[in-house]
Amino acid sequence: PASRTINNTSKPRQNKKMKFFLASIAILSAGVSAFSISKPNNNNNSASSSRITTITRTTAAASRTTTTTSLSASGGGMSVRPIGIGSASPQTLITNVDLESVHDTSDEWIRSRTGIQERRVLVHEGTRSVITATTDDDEGGTIDAEIDETLRTLGIEAARNALDMARTDPADIDLVICATSSPDDLFGDAPSIAHAVGCDSARVVAFDLTAACSGFLFGIVTASQFLGNGGGSARKALVLGADALTRWVDWEDRNSCILFGDGAGAMVLSSSDDDDDDDESDGIGILGYSMHSNGGGYKELKCIYRGEPRKISTPGDGTVVHDGSYDLMTMNGRKVYSFATREVPTVLKEALDNAGISVDDVDHLLLHQANIRIMEVVADRLGMPMEKVITNLYKYGNTSAASIPLALDDAVRSGRVKKGDVIACAGFGAGLSWGAAILKWG
Repeated sequence: PASRTINNTSKPRQNKKMKFFLASIAILSAGVSAFSISKPNNNNNSASSSRITTITRTTAAASRTTTTTSLSASGGGMSVRPIGIGSASPQTLITNVDLESVHDTSDEWIRSRTGIQERRVLVHEGTRSVITATTDDDEGGTIDAEIDETLRTLGIEAARNALDMARTDPADIDLVICATSSPDDLFGDAPSIAHAVGCDSARVVAFDLTAACSGFLFGIVTASQFLGNGGGSARKALVLGADALTRWVDWEDRNSCILFGDGAGAMVLSSSDDDDDDDESDGIGILGYSMHSNGGGYKELKCIYRGEPRKISTPGDGTVVHDGSYDLMTMNGRKVYSFATREVPTVLKEALDNAGISVDDVDHLLLHQANIRIMEVVADRLGMPMEKVITNLYKYGNTSAASIPLALDDAVRSGRVKKGDVIACAGFGAGLSWGAAILKWG
């Protein structure tokens, strides 16, 4: 059996350059050490902290030592409010019954093991659904035109729906984050989505964030740091979760292809300093959060760069470079299930502690929509009834970074989630990464 040693020490908060310098030393030394850095939050006198933990495991049988690095960040309330939500999904629908023609499977077999009945997928160019959308013309203006349905068009639709609910002019958005692992453009979709919805290019900054199925949750925490830092540099943010993992699914693998679908969701966040709402709320919409990652488990869920060899005729024997490509996604389902059911209840409790509330104060539990069995186990370990769990997994499947905003959009628009409701959210997935945030809606 492996032995595990973890030592933690704490130091006062340093500036960013010193923080990264110290982190690098800690990792390179490969010792059994960790340090924690904390800084008082300007709002609510709550604390934010980041932590790097180097874990050394010695395996007796192999007489070797391996080192992994676990990262975490956590904090209390921030003066940021979620004020709008929107989503979009592809027009092409694949049901479990449809998959009976592809694999030796059945609707009952899939539903009983996953909770999924159908999923939406983006299809290949030439067979794509054509949609009418506003696009750029040749003279620098915009026109309504028929275009192919892509992940980018889903992101644009979701963003517009969220902005409409929030009654926010796109020109007032200061920050756009698109959480995705499968962008249309390898260099990032956020800038083009920001432009398409009408954000002011002289004002907005937009970038992609990659954290797989944890991406949307990491995105709203990241955006909240900009909005809630008290400096007034950003007042409104648009955070998207958008993924098309069916592009990377192995459709020959019955155990994985049944799980995934495509989609996009978006949330508008507002700095409480920018609110004109005259209600008596305290303006704290992010009550607490906790985020983790551990690259020691990356092999359990991955989509690895492959590249095809291509020889170019440089002097001598030439040079073999890469034509870019990736392998199909691979997943160790048992390991991922064990990881999720172990870590998600823990990280939710950490976020609740940081928020200063208990499970009894939570109105809704919203988890990454991966598998209904994971949701049941997490709810049970938290002591929460399934009636409090928000899920639309049955009609979308696992949409990765899009799953939380897709489910929340359904719940808000149906009237299930109301202004002032407390929602405990958690995302988890490749990296491995996992995190939780406690939101107060509206």
